[in-house]
Amino acid sequence: MAKIVVFDSGLGSLSIILAMQDLFKSEIIYFADQQNYPYGKKSRTQLHKIITKSIKLLQEQFSPDIIVVASNTPSLMFDLSSRKIIDVKPPLSYAKKTSKSKHIAILATENAIKSKNLNEYIKKNDPLESFKFFMINASELVDLVESGKFLTNKNYCKKIIKKILDQILSSHPIDTVTLSSTHLPFLRLLLEKEYPKIKFIDPGNIIANKIFLKVKNKQSKINSLKIFVSGDTKKFQNKLNKIGIKNKISFLSI
Repeated sequence: MAKIVVFDSGLGSLSIILAMQDLFKSEIIYFADQQNYPYGKKSRTQLHKIITKSIKLLQEQFSPDIIVVASNTPSLMFDLSSRKIIDVKPPLSYAKKTSKSKHIAILATENAIKSKNLNEYIKKNDPLESFKFFMINASELVDLVESGKFLTNKNYCKKIIKKILDQILSSHPIDTVTLSSTHLPFLRLLLEKEYPKIKFIDPGNIIANKIFLKVKNKQSKINSLKIFVSGDTKKFQNKLNKIGIKNKISFLSI
């Protein structure tokens, strides 16, 4: 039976977990590092310390087959990928296949956008510079998800979405946008409703398929999900309750 740990600073991991559960069955341990939310606004030094410590803790505590770093920010800023660790980066290869205008926007956190690593990642994926990429700071959109406003105040969410995207999408022939924070797929329906002619790419299914190839011979008969959180467990339980997740939450100190 495959044991998979998925972690980030909050609700983002769930977009990956839900895609995994749709594709295959396994034992999943979800760690929400609320104590260090948001990863997207931490300095490089702070984030490296947090991620290194988290991976070490999760390996020692759970001995998983795979650890998924379900956050684009550290995945872009550090070389994390290994036999046991899967990171989540913007799905640029898929975006290139989708885009007809060859104008692609990348929605990501403030730190990811400012990171030279994202520029290097773009060059690696488009060495001939055949496409034009637009990097958009989506940290405010991430906050809409983590705060629960994407469920409780959709009019406000629409206002913030338009503030961030209207000008750039109207000024350029962008036809494809990558949701390059694992929080952002929770806003996908709102985004598609506001911009119906644009393709919004959720990397969840891509990552789930990548994990499946590693664990397909170790599937479980049922899905199981254990949830751990650093920080306030009751506050996080309330967040999960709003999206229909009633699993018991345990505290895990980092």
